[in-house]
Amino acid sequence: MDITVERSAHLKEKPSGRLGFGTAFTDHIFRMDHDAERGWHSPRIEPYGPISLDPAAAVLHYGQAVFEGLKALRGADGVVRLFRPDRHAARFERSCQRLRIPPLPEGAFVEAVRALVGFEYDWVPQDLESSLYVRPFIVATEPFLGIRPATRYAFTIVLSPVGSYYAQGFRPVRIWVERSATRAAPGGLGAAKTAANYAASLSAAVDAKARGYDQVLWTDAREHAYLEEVGTMNLFVVIGDEVFTAPLDGTILPGVTRHTVIEMLRSEGVTVHETRVSLDEVRAAQKRGALAEIFGTGTAAVVSPVGTLGFEDGDMLVADGEPGRLSTRIREQLIAVQRGRAADPHHWMVPVEPRPG
Repeated sequence: MDITVERSAHLKEKPSGRLGFGTAFTDHIFRMDHDAERGWHSPRIEPYGPISLDPAAAVLHYGQAVFEGLKALRGADGVVRLFRPDRHAARFERSCQRLRIPPLPEGAFVEAVRALVGFEYDWVPQDLESSLYVRPFIVATEPFLGIRPATRYAFTIVLSPVGSYYAQGFRPVRIWVERSATRAAPGGLGAAKTAANYAASLSAAVDAKARGYDQVLWTDAREHAYLEEVGTMNLFVVIGDEVFTAPLDGTILPGVTRHTVIEMLRSEGVTVHETRVSLDEVRAAQKRGALAEIFGTGTAAVVSPVGTLGFEDGDMLVADGEPGRLSTRIREQLIAVQRGRAADPHHWMVPVEPRPG
């Protein structure tokens, strides 16, 4: 792509101290537009600032929007790398297709991310516990009030230096088991990373926090008997020496970290079942002492142990309530690869070069 650059005249002071998640943003963004005549066009890096939308823009009325989330990480060797941008690009394309948004080619997605991260290279935190969160998204910009896919779109990338997703860091989270509200149903948007997918989760998440829990464990829409996802994470259950995670049947987001963890475990000879797991099976495993651990995986949290499951009739402690050995080990191994401290035989990490202004 022939990317034009407009430098910001007013550079921000970079945040210092402990970083939160998603509250600070870099000086520049990436933009590109789409219309029926020209396709995707006018790639550019420009100053961070408000985006102008017509009040009748389709995204404001019908939610035609998709997004992604990935990370740029500074290694112990000082090199900045992206974690599996190709898989994020492929998922982004599938999300676009689900909402009838003209897909952005995978190569263009990766090139745009590398260009903006390279331009904002100094914003990637030096702290090896922090990273630069990359949020690409597409919204429908055509002004109209009819029900059909829009004909005009904008692709944007914003960057945010972040710390741990959970304030407590790598400590077990308390999860409320939701058996009333539904996040995703068969045939719906569960496998796509869309704005509507997450809007549907907000009410139950607020209720869970009011009960004293960190997140919601979603169950299936038909029976509310089977485990699906935890908030923004895919879920893994370890029973005995075997690992179970929900299958990608259309209601589960195909997490990049989920795929990575499955690859890592299977390469070590660990049996991983991609199959439905019921709440009854989890309770029975805990009762007989076979429930070793439960953990979630996702770009933001990486690997997050679950210490407590909350039910209407009381809490259930997961094993001893502490981080399990498997999740602790797999998290350390994955972070070592991401930070350049361990070999990367799968070529998950893509280096980024500084891009001169």
